[in-house]
Amino acid sequence: MSDANPYRAPEEGASGTEGGGGGHRPWLVAGVAAGVLVLSGVVVAAGWLLDGPDDAGAGDRLEKAVADARWAEGITPEWMSERMGLDIPATARSPQAAYEITSRFDTGLLTFTLTKAEAEAYLEEHPPEGMWLEPTSAPADVNPHDFAHFGLPEPETFEDGMRYGYVCPGSAKATEEPDVSGAYSSSDDLCVSLYAHEYTPKRTRIYLRDHFEPGISPLPTPPSSTSTG
Repeated sequence: MSDANPYRAPEEGASGTEGGGGGHRPWLVAGVAAGVLVLSGVVVAAGWLLDGPDDAGAGDRLEKAVADARWAEGITPEWMSERMGLDIPATARSPQAAYEITSRFDTGLLTFTLTKAEAEAYLEEHPPEGMWLEPTSAPADVNPHDFAHFGLPEPETFEDGMRYGYVCPGSAKATEEPDVSGAYSSSDDLCVSLYAHEYTPKRTRIYLRDHFEPGISPLPTPPSSTSTG
């Protein structure tokens, strides 16, 4: 599973934040790093090929990571909102939250709906790093997993009426767009992926997704299921 945004990021300057600080590396350095990662990947792949039959291959490791994944119990919208640092408006309808635990990283999800006017006010109160982006096309190969947990389509699959961005509640000022081309953001980055989908002319659904290091936060205690009688 990957949170790499399927919508292509704008070229330099398109977001109005060319350069920028905030701890993000310049595009040139990112390109060099990407080359190093590719070379490292070749070396790792070669190592897997040289492993004996008793060693687990890449496919086995991936299957194990998927098998280890589980959805935590007792996750409430209020708890997830606090972890993300983004509020849920009092007028929000159908708030839902979930938290998936894997051996690699944890994923927090939060979604709710607002009227169009309420959504515009919410987006204005929580501006993105750079600017709101719109997809040029909707990918057809998105694996339904995250928001499918609520019975909802993944936000990446929408082309019309969609805006998205990277909202960083703890950021003092807007910097360049975070690089999510191949890495998962974590709570250390203080940024949350926010999607706003105008699913009707009058209502908008807000999707929030964040990634955390495994075990970075204590989970809420699930309600006891003790029987009576």
